[in-house]
Amino acid sequence: MSIAPENIADLATPLKFAYWVPNVSGGLVVSTIEQRTDWSFEYNKKLAQIAENSGFEYALTQTRYAASYGADQQHEATSFSLALLGATERLKVIAAVHPGMWHPGVLAKFIITADHLSNGRAAVNIVSGWLKDEFVNFGLDWLEHDERYVRTEEFIRVLRGLWTEREYSQAGKYYNINNFTLNPAPVDVPGRPHPEIFFGGNSTAAQATAGRVADWYFSNGRTLEGYSENVNGVLAAAAESGRKPRFGLNGFVIARDTEKEARETLREIVAKAHRPAVEGFAAAVKEAGASTKDGKGMWADSSFEDLIQYNDGFKTELIGTPEQIATRIVEYKKRGVNLLLTGYLHFQEETAAFGRDVMPIVRELESDLARKHGTELDTSLLPITNFDKVSA
Repeated sequence: MSIAPENIADLATPLKFAYWVPNVSGGLVVSTIEQRTDWSFEYNKKLAQIAENSGFEYALTQTRYAASYGADQQHEATSFSLALLGATERLKVIAAVHPGMWHPGVLAKFIITADHLSNGRAAVNIVSGWLKDEFVNFGLDWLEHDERYVRTEEFIRVLRGLWTEREYSQAGKYYNINNFTLNPAPVDVPGRPHPEIFFGGNSTAAQATAGRVADWYFSNGRTLEGYSENVNGVLAAAAESGRKPRFGLNGFVIARDTEKEARETLREIVAKAHRPAVEGFAAAVKEAGASTKDGKGMWADSSFEDLIQYNDGFKTELIGTPEQIATRIVEYKKRGVNLLLTGYLHFQEETAAFGRDVMPIVRELESDLARKHGTELDTSLLPITNFDKVSA
């Protein structure tokens, strides 16, 4: 069974926007082009405040343990996320975590505490794992591709169970929980049954797992056509399980006064790519697709140029003038996207510019689209903005 993504488009609900937290060194493109960004906490604290006041609702903190893909220095994701939650008032911060490196019960307890300290703004992104050396060199088991998703599904079920039930039990291949209750429970946030669970992956196994257990499915950057194809497996599994996950899409933003200028920036990024780092990353991640039964997986169809940016962000084509980018974003909304996860060359300046120049056009286009289909955009759901506090 499959459902076309355009048939699940939520035209009345405003799109949500997120940004990648640069908590690892090297920026978000593996290139020697200038990137006015920094992996330090002070830089990221200011960035979070700029993003929050510019209309961003989420931030995603990366998980990386070993130097790879140009990231020679890394801050751990959950502790960094907690610090960003303490530095903001409304921003929801998503910490990326690996099953196999965390026990789900320990993570569930950590997120509950973070949720209370932030008044209900903690979230997680469950990453099944793509860098084999991190697991092997830590002395941890490296599971075959599809088996990693078996463990991930059990992991997510434990999280949800411990967050929503008392005396929770679960018997599985990887985790066995016996009549366990976590006190306190997560913060009671209207409309949110528990801290949000994000999850991504392009493979057939990943899509099925997302449909069965995730609240949000994150897709790598995709063309309009590729996006629709990518989420079909999620929609099918969700329909069979009676669930309705929401959908996030990655995209790297190059907004300039003219399309020519934006395209020239992209050409410079590619021309100045750090080839050994990109090729090393490609060698590590291509294993994901090659090891699946059907040859479909993260980065399986990514070119050298695609891999210069984290998670295929160029494919989404958020490149051009603010008007062109806003128009393309709304085309993705028509196909069922609920959230855009964005990256930039110069994070502080460009998140501010995105909120100021792109988001207002998106809102106008969303309103027009909703009216054309006999509904209204629910402006009561729009995030609070305060551009007077934005200084980048």
